[in-house]
Amino acid sequence: MAAKVSLHLMFMTDRNKKVRIAIPNPKQPVDPTAVQNAAQLIVEKGVFDLPQGKIVQALPAEQTQTDTQSVS
Repeated sequence: MAAKVSLHLMFMTDRNKKVRIAIPNPKQPVDPTAVQNAAQLIVEKGVFDLPQGKIVQALPAEQTQTDTQSVS
């Protein structure tokens, strides 16, 4: 069984839409302070031009783990 870990940075846009940026295989252990600082920097610098609007607020990030198993 193989596990895949992803870090999802969550944001709110000026059009009141939620967007997420997925980071596959983040360095472990994830440093919550570094994640929060990076998300805030993305908001401050406006580095992404998204169809959903301009990112205006960082929301709490999420880390997910998906386990996969071959059946053949």
